[in-house]
Amino acid sequence: MEVRHAANPKDVKIYDTARLRDDFLIDGLFQEDGVKLIYSQIDRIIVGGSKPVKKAVKLEVGAELRADYFLQRRELGVINIGGAGAVRVDGTEYSLATREALYVGKGAQEIIFSSSDTANPSKFYFNSAPAHMVYPTQKIGLDKARQVQLGSMEDSNKRTIYQYIHPDVLTTCQLVMGLTILEPGSVWNTMPTHTHDRRMEVYLYFNMAADALVFHYMGEPCETRHIVVRNEQAVISPSWSIHSGVGTRNYTFIWGMVGENQTFTDMDGVPMSELN
Repeated sequence: MEVRHAANPKDVKIYDTARLRDDFLIDGLFQEDGVKLIYSQIDRIIVGGSKPVKKAVKLEVGAELRADYFLQRRELGVINIGGAGAVRVDGTEYSLATREALYVGKGAQEIIFSSSDTANPSKFYFNSAPAHMVYPTQKIGLDKARQVQLGSMEDSNKRTIYQYIHPDVLTTCQLVMGLTILEPGSVWNTMPTHTHDRRMEVYLYFNMAADALVFHYMGEPCETRHIVVRNEQAVISPSWSIHSGVGTRNYTFIWGMVGENQTFTDMDGVPMSELN
């Protein structure tokens, strides 16, 4: 498990491109028959991925957690962005097709990822947050997700938001997760942009061609920076940072949030005139 420290906005002002990528960009999430874990000390979120191909893969607890098992004091959200597969939780198997999600509550002791077809393996992306209560494990398909239509073709940001792990769908301690699909011809997300000092966020960009990319904008509104993001890379966004992106073509991204406030509309909007 890789541990990354929190970042002070005063320090980030002087980061060069390499330092920005080292601190905030996550690459190589979907390793064959393995699990990659990034522990960010920003609200103590864990970002991970697994691509089981030849065998099932168990989510092991790292020494960094000082716990008997991964979810002893945590909750977990999983979204499959690959082929059909399953997540087995303490002996109960939950089948997940592409773009289906699973919430796993605190206290589950055994988490195992598997693919249905080795030729088209699953890609399980997950976020985990500290938890204080036990809530039931639940599968959330596209049909159960809360759908929100936003944007327009005129503004190049027409998109559908699927809220999977969200207070209007199920109860969690603090984790909120969902997926946003941009329409063909739309390339902008979260612009006009905002911050929300009550929670941090992580974006996973995917469904992108090999030659496509996204310019992910971060930083304080008066000191913006950008990170070039390619397919299946994620970006950590501190609570003080904007989080917006523009792609060379349309794309899909998963957003995950942890912190003390789960209200989706709790945002501090930034007027376009204040961005620098």
